[in-house]
Order: sequence, then structure tokens, then C-alpha cells
Amino acid sequence: MDIKEFLDQDQKKDLLRLLTAGSVDDGKSTLIGRLLFDSKKLYEDHLAALERDSKREGHAGGEIDYALLLDGLKAEREQGITIDVAYRYFSTNKRKFIIADTPGHEQYTRNMITGGSTANLAILLVDARHGVITQTKRHTFLVSLLGIKHVVVAINKMDLVDYSKEVYDKIVEDYKSFVTSLGIPDINFIPLSALKGDNVVDLSERMPWYHGTSMLEFLETVHVTSDKNFEDLRYPVQYVIRPDLKYRGFAGRMASGILRKGDEVMVLPSRQKAFVKSIDTYNGELAYAFPPQSVTVALDREIDVSRGEMLVPPNNIPRIERHFEAMLVWMDEKPMDPYTQFYIKQTTNNTKARIDKLRFKIDVNTLEKSQADHFELNEIGRVVMTTVKPLFFDPYKKNHNTGSFVLIDPITHNTVAVGMILDKVSGDHYSRLTLHDSQKIVKGESLISEKERQKRYNQKGSTLWITGLHGSGKNELAYSLEKRLFEMGATVVLLDGKSVRSGLSRELDFSPADRAEHLRRVAHICKLLNDQGVITICSFVSPDENTRTQVAEIIGENRFKLIHLDADIEFAKKNDKYGLYKMAENAELKHMPGIDDRYEEPQSADITIKAEDDGKNVEGILEKLAEWKIFPRE
Repeated sequence: MDIKEFLDQDQKKDLLRLLTAGSVDDGKSTLIGRLLFDSKKLYEDHLAALERDSKREGHAGGEIDYALLLDGLKAEREQGITIDVAYRYFSTNKRKFIIADTPGHEQYTRNMITGGSTANLAILLVDARHGVITQTKRHTFLVSLLGIKHVVVAINKMDLVDYSKEVYDKIVEDYKSFVTSLGIPDINFIPLSALKGDNVVDLSERMPWYHGTSMLEFLETVHVTSDKNFEDLRYPVQYVIRPDLKYRGFAGRMASGILRKGDEVMVLPSRQKAFVKSIDTYNGELAYAFPPQSVTVALDREIDVSRGEMLVPPNNIPRIERHFEAMLVWMDEKPMDPYTQFYIKQTTNNTKARIDKLRFKIDVNTLEKSQADHFELNEIGRVVMTTVKPLFFDPYKKNHNTGSFVLIDPITHNTVAVGMILDKVSGDHYSRLTLHDSQKIVKGESLISEKERQKRYNQKGSTLWITGLHGSGKNELAYSLEKRLFEMGATVVLLDGKSVRSGLSRELDFSPADRAEHLRRVAHICKLLNDQGVITICSFVSPDENTRTQVAEIIGENRFKLIHLDADIEFAKKNDKYGLYKMAENAELKHMPGIDDRYEEPQSADITIKAEDDGKNVEGILEKLAEWKIFPRE
């Protein structure tokens, strides 16, 4: 066989991606090292280094420590444990392998999720001396969550239990008793000793009662091709290619199904239809494409297609939804803030998403469900989510590529969670009300709590009531404060005398009684807005102390902040842009505070500002708002 023929044959080999998991010291790294060693897939310098390191750093009692082949980091070797996901590639005459060796500790759940995200098969190590333990159950649950269909339970260290068939049978029975509820379709059991080499590459004479295959033989022959979804065509568009005016292609990676030249396809979300004109690659045109090939598809007519859109068969389309339920694995050191609007990446689609509800979280050790208001690092649970624009997805069990997603923190841009979509949310999810909800509606109470609104808007609904003589600069301060808060991201509404009297209080004059009614109406508007989490800024002379007290009682004293813009009458007259003081002095206007009506200065204002201190007022108020936890400073 010449080199070209050999490389061609090697290129056509099937690839098996596998995950290994187990408790600390169950022998994962030793098993993989033994596979590499006994299958004679190591270079001479690797063998020499292995023998040397085994004497200096090994934990195999003078024998070759095969685990050192996988534990590449010096820190890991010094601890004697594998603390990250270690990947190793090797091949035999029949197949290529990519192995992900994941740590067994509970605090590294996210590492196992990462390592197993692309795996076809999982090897779960069980120490024959200890049998099925909590970690075994946890790893099995994570494997089922990832949708891995093939599991090998490697019952290791059989040499330490005298190769006992009774021990092996008991472990098999114990494992089968709990795994049935997890729905893993293909489970196999292999007794072995990774250190001694029993049943790793060759069948062992020490266990004549075992009539199955060795580990390597099983890995070489297990059938995983049918696990891929070749039925549902899903082609997410990643990039539009326009090298010249004659060619327009849509580049992407086949997520599932088979795409043939001449097939009719529909573009989502536009639902425009066309036929496949060509399927192009760097090496030339193809008659058909299948996962995980990356190709460029040209259509027979011009259709507007962009990144994030998807080509599907017209008679077999995925879910097109904004609402769905998913299992979520929290992977960030920082605890979840369920009120954050995350970025979501699903296939080539990117949009914003929020978590509407946390249905429950799962104890990965006991599989018990419990209520939660957030997730911590490595916690897993079921959530209801809503996206800004629709996603095109299939349930994860049916299609891993279109049913999975990641969440990205909008500030740090860290990947904070991975998710597996269960299905769309049923149509009645948002209309279903509890008895408690119905009772609140009858009372006119919102179903959204004040705390939820504060989290969403990052502010506390409050009223900033600015009082002072006409001409003191109230409106200038109010409008400047509104603009500054808006620029900082606040949700804010401004009310002043002119705007309210032009509509809501049109029929009222400036008599004390009508002025009190006018301000009562304003107070109720403020209360409604504050209930919705909105900050209101009010600019009113409001000269009467009793009326201001009544306004505070309507709004709620914990939400009401009184700002007194202190100005003497001479300053106010000079700053009068409407000529009202002259009209009052000429008896053309009645009930003018400071002229023929009294202005009662506030006795207990929350902020008192000298009208002359123009330019410093807004920043001083912003500092107070941060201090009162109404709105944070930048």
C-alpha cells in the first residue's frame, strides 16, 4: 500500500467522539492511557517519557502509570487528579477517536457538559470496590441530559476484587435499577482492569465468565452513524457569498438531514421557496450534502437570505417560536440574575432573550426537583424563555444542533449557560391564571411585583416633586434632570403645570381649591406611574404645605421626594419669562403665590437647592438618587 492509498483510506475512517467520566481515582485517565499504549499508537519518545515520568511522578506502585499520558498539565500531575477537560486523539485500523476526559467532581459539572456536548458515546467508570455511587448517578443523569445514546459502564479495578463475577453482577443490577427512568437507549457493561490491561484491548483469561467484547473492540464496532438526524433537513445560513455579479451563494454547515441538488427548499422566516441550483465546496460541486459538511448552496432564483436564516423542506419545517422551555446548565461563576436580558446564540441565529420562569432546579446528586429563584455555578434546571425574534428549532432529543443554545452575558460577554430546548411553550401558558392571580386582578393589583419591576428597569419607581416660586427655575431643573436620567438609561416621565393644565386640569383655575384638586390629580398619575416602576419628575409651585402633605400620602411617603428650589421674590421676578408677576401686580391675575397668595416654604424638604447655584443642581440630585437607591450612578 503506497502513502496516497494509505492516506485515502485513513481519510475515509469513521470518527467516534467519546466522553469518559467517573469519580476521582476511578481510573479514567489510566483506561485511556492503556488504550493508547496497548493499541500501539504511541511514538517512541512518548513511551520513553512515560516510563521516565512513571518512576518520578507515577501513582501505580512502580508500574507504568498510563494516566500520565492524559494528564498534560503540570499542576494536574502534582495534585494527582485531572481538573479540566483533556482531549486526546488516536486511531486504529478501523476507526478514529477523539476522547474527552472530564473531571468527576461535582464542582466541574460544566466541564463535563462541555466535554460531552459533541460526544457520540460515554464511558462511565465505576470502581468495582465501591460499586454504583452518587457520582455514578450524577454522571449518568448528565449523559442523559446531553442526549448521548450509547453508554459503556466500565467496571474498573476488577483485579482488586479478585475478578469476582458476583461483584460485577451486583453492580450491573444496581445500575439498571436506577437508569431505566433516564431513557438511555443503549447501555453496555464491561468488567476490566485498566492498570493490568484486562478486557481493555484484548479479552482477559482472568474473567472467563465474561462473554462480551473488549473495550477497544466495542469502541471500534459500535454503530453511531444512525444517531445523526438525516431525516429533517436543517441548513442554517452562516454567510452570504458574492464573489461577482453572477454568483450568490449561502455558506453554512449542515445541521441535519440531506440536501440534494434540485431539491425544493423554503427560506425561514420569509417562507420564500426556490430550488437548489448547486452545492459547492472548495474541492468542487457536490450532488448532495449531509452533516457535518460545510458547503455553499446556490438557489435557482434571487431570494433575500441573511445570516441566521435557515433552509428547510417546505413540508418539514422546525418550530418557529419566541417562547420555549429548556433545560439550562449555569456555567458562570457569577450567580444568575433572572431579570437580565441575555444574548442567545442558537445555530447561526443571534438575538436577545429573557428567562420568564424558573420551573425547578435539579439536585444532580439525588435528581430531586426543588423551587429556585436563580441558579448558581453548575446548577441545572428547567426554565421558560422568550426571545426578541423567533428561533427555528427542533426539540433537543430530536435534533441536537437546532435544539441547543448558549446564553451570553450582555456586559461581560461571557458564556454563562448552555441550554437544551425541550419544546415550545403550550399556547395556554400565558393565559393560565392561578386563584391567587385572579384574586389580585379583582383587587386591581398587578401580577408583577415591585421587586420584579425594579430588577427589570434597574430603578425604583419614585416621584421627584420640585416646588418653588414661579420663576425660581423649577422647569429648567426638571427638564435638565429628565434629559440626564434618560441619557443614563432611566425610564422617566416629566409632568409640569403647563402640560397637565392643557388637558387633564383644563377646567380648573388657580384658586386654592382648584389648585389643590389639580395637584391631587397629578399625585394619582404619579402613583400609577410609580406602581409601574417609572420615575416621575414633577414641577409645580404647590405653595401650600397641607396640599404637599396630601400629595405625599397619595403617592406614598416612601416614594415621594420633595425638592425645594429656594428663591427669593426678587430673583423669581427677574427670571419670570411669562410676565406673570407684572400681571399679578396689575391685578390682571389672581392667586399668584408671592404676590396676593402666600407661598409656604417646606419645613422638611428632602433636598433644598439655592436657585442661584445653577449647573450644580442636577449632579447633586443624581448623587442623592443613588444614595436613596432610586437610580444608580454611572
